Amino acid sequence: MPKPTPLTDQVVTVCFAPGEDADWFSASEKVNDLLNANGTPARRYRVRHRSLIGWLTRFFGYYLLDAARKFGAITMAAGGRKGRLDLNATAAKAAGDAILRWRAWNQHINNTTKPARTWEDFLAQHHADPAKVSINEARRRFQQQPRVLAMLAYVGAHTFDPYELAAYQAGEATYAGLHWRIAMVGDVLITVEGKVLKPTSDTVADQLRFGNEACAYLRSLKSSARLCAVAIA
Repeated sequence: MPKPTPLTDQVVTVCFAPGEDADWFSASEKVNDLLNANGTPARRYRVRHRSLIGWLTRFFGYYLLDAARKFGAITMAAGGRKGRLDLNATAAKAAGDAILRWRAWNQHINNTTKPARTWEDFLAQHHADPAKVSINEARRRFQQQPRVLAMLAYVGAHTFDPYELAAYQAGEATYAGLHWRIAMVGDVLITVEGKVLKPTSDTVADQLRFGNEACAYLRSLKSSARLCAVAIA
């Protein structure tokens, strides 16, 4: 399916069984073998610091991949042992950021422009008759709408991706729900067994279905399982 150029790279979450080699080389090898893509570590997970021993373990990067520090303490990582990653905090931070972004969009875009047709609508026109509506023409028709132009023109603390218009127009809860799922599982997930989970289309509904399935899979993994987030262009 033809896709617009995303504002950010896609993130692949690679899962490893307890005891399996789970270094950066192993993760990149799985991504290359199954998706024919190369990537880099994506520091997206917040790190868990337990109440009793967290004052000590926060300074050690064991069971973590590509950890980042702030004032000496580890705060983020591209992956590691599931038990050391704070998936709930990762999701909560993404949801909070998404809510702030949606509310800014609601104030500056939603309240000042009329609802617009989504990118998926114009993509459907292209698929229905590619000879009549090329992918470039579909994109031109989508982007010439006043609401989409306003999103592209907006300059402020937030950036509004017009290709997320369907999620924006679905409301705050849906928009935040989509983004906390993405923060947890990325855009694609490779299971311990080597199965590739991904949305069946670019629609918000299919992205949410994928997010639900992938999050349920993550919850089913033992705390000793390993995760690694890989950003691919």
